[in-house]
Amino acid sequence: MTDPNETAGKVYEAVSAMEGLRPATTAAAGWLPLDPGHGAVDLSAEVVEVRLFATQLPLPPLLASAEQAIREVLRETAWSSSHLRLVVTDVDGAAFGG
Repeated sequence: MTDPNETAGKVYEAVSAMEGLRPATTAAAGWLPLDPGHGAVDLSAEVVEVRLFATQLPLPPLLASAEQAIREVLRETAWSSSHLRLVVTDVDGAAFGG
């Protein structure tokens, strides 16, 4: 798989399937049909950046699981050796339990 749109969509789907994290999307991304990553996934030759919204804590195990899932998607692609940057843009207040 080398199509960036297809790969971004697969990364988005992998993160969407996770418990405790979801892709951080913009309001406009939902109605842009040409963005299968919904504004949450950027691919470049050097860096794959995925913006995330956390619904649970602690973050380290969630991010480790996300990295593993995303690396699996990228394994057979042109981005398999790219640096992976996971950016938590926000945390749900309910995750703090109080």
